[in-house]
Amino acid sequence: MDFLTLLQILDTTVRLATPLLFACLAGLVSERAGIFDIGLEGKLLAAAFFSAAVAAVSGSVWVGLLAGVGASLAFSLIHGLASITFRGNQLISGVAINFLAAGLTVLIAQSWFQQGGRTPSLGDGERFQEITLPFANMFEGLPYIGQSYAELFSGHSLLVYVGFLTVPLVWWVLFRTRFGLRLRAVGENPAAVDTAGISVVRLRYSAIVICGVLCGLGGVYLATGLQAGFVKDMSSGRGFIALAALIFAKWRPWYALFACLLFGFFQALSFRPDVVEAVVGTEIPGPFLDALPYILTVVILAGFVGKAIPPRAGGEPYVKER
Repeated sequence: MDFLTLLQILDTTVRLATPLLFACLAGLVSERAGIFDIGLEGKLLAAAFFSAAVAAVSGSVWVGLLAGVGASLAFSLIHGLASITFRGNQLISGVAINFLAAGLTVLIAQSWFQQGGRTPSLGDGERFQEITLPFANMFEGLPYIGQSYAELFSGHSLLVYVGFLTVPLVWWVLFRTRFGLRLRAVGENPAAVDTAGISVVRLRYSAIVICGVLCGLGGVYLATGLQAGFVKDMSSGRGFIALAALIFAKWRPWYALFACLLFGFFQALSFRPDVVEAVVGTEIPGPFLDALPYILTVVILAGFVGKAIPPRAGGEPYVKER
């Protein structure tokens, strides 16, 4: 495998890891506040559909971005209403959101566009375009460093760069601010936070809102950055893989980045059977390569995660003592 082929695989890895990263960070913020969110998949799907649909109708990717984030935020607030206000089961609420999003997106897509549950293909102004970083064309001919800059770091859409910049931002908010300290405390001991006169409900809703925005950006990227439109079930289990990456990362932002890149790398390999066959020296069935990221999810969770301890108050509704 030559260096250029390796760069192409890593470039695909970055693109495929971006929606996982948004969803993983969304789940991380939510679960750090004590709200388990199985509904990441549904939010990704809803954001992908509404961003593509509104972008196709309005002709503007930015209006589509607002619509996608708004849809994810609406689903997130439904989850918050069920699990925080009405103290319902968080897992059941998340599963319900997944079912609702899966059915609703196809139903509305068919009603609006009559294209079998998909949106029209998006034009240039209706999707995010690739950004060429400064001097990328100049350095392209330089071996290794220049090629890496031109092929791997340059040429991605805006949301890819936003996704990777979100990692240090989430780390800073959670571990270097008073808000982050309180958010983590709510996930560990909400009674102590309540005793200090801080609203547990407000903090948990804040986490739900952040989760909705991040998930929305992931869904928007799926439909208007990675692809050029919405198709049925296009999230393809990414929300669940993001949850696996979150557990693998043990609820830490930097570890989450590496976990998502790992999953993205195996997914990128499934698009390059020639490379895999050259490395292992034998032909690999196509279905096995397609299933490789999901097999990896099960294997990692089964035996390679180690002792991953979630926030102690996670999944439990808080009932204020009178």
